[in-house]
Amino acid sequence: LLARPQFLGGTTSLASRNRCCKVGSTDLVVAELERLRLNNLSPQDGSKKKAKRKGRGYGAGQGGSCGFGMRGQKSRSGPGARPGFEGGQTPLYRRLPKLRGIAGGMPAGQKKFNIVNVGDLNELFEEGEEVTIETLKERKYFKPSGKDRKLPLKVLSDGDLDKPLKFKAVSFSKVAAEKIEAAGGTVEKLAVKPKWTRKLHKIMVEDGTWEKKRKQMIQRKKEKKAAGVL
Repeated sequence: LLARPQFLGGTTSLASRNRCCKVGSTDLVVAELERLRLNNLSPQDGSKKKAKRKGRGYGAGQGGSCGFGMRGQKSRSGPGARPGFEGGQTPLYRRLPKLRGIAGGMPAGQKKFNIVNVGDLNELFEEGEEVTIETLKERKYFKPSGKDRKLPLKVLSDGDLDKPLKFKAVSFSKVAAEKIEAAGGTVEKLAVKPKWTRKLHKIMVEDGTWEKKRKQMIQRKKEKKAAGVL
């Protein structure tokens, strides 16, 4: 990439060599700049302007009002108008429509399940095999990332199933369950992981479930440490 040629007379920070070209009957001397490199990049002349140093006395050149003008809210001391304030008229952030669902930050539009259709599994699984979220990941039916990795599996009814398979998922549509059973397969509905709340934690502490779970977590941590994972 070559830098743009400039007519002599302007200033430039790049090294240049002169080249003569003829336009009509006039000879013009053009400065041909060297190739752009990371070590010679700089803003165009005149594209950057120093900000006014307001409130720095008469020597700064803004006179007795220090560059703030004679009156008005911005000339007074204090923070001035808040960001987004437009003098009382309806501001931009209220004129624009609200976004629905995930775009507006609402949970209604967020994904709740990793979805699989029964018709997609005829080629992935042999007769009698087990269909779970782990086996689907191994066969690369989907590659969940981010939040999707923690989402459970839901089976939907699109397509036809022509072999008996053993399904294990958190949720099944009614038609999907009928198609699986009609093909000779089985449907096992897994328990949903409960959402943690203070009330649930209190119940788990009272019935001893929390202590049991805590010991299991400590044991798993010890095993990982012994195996060199941690």
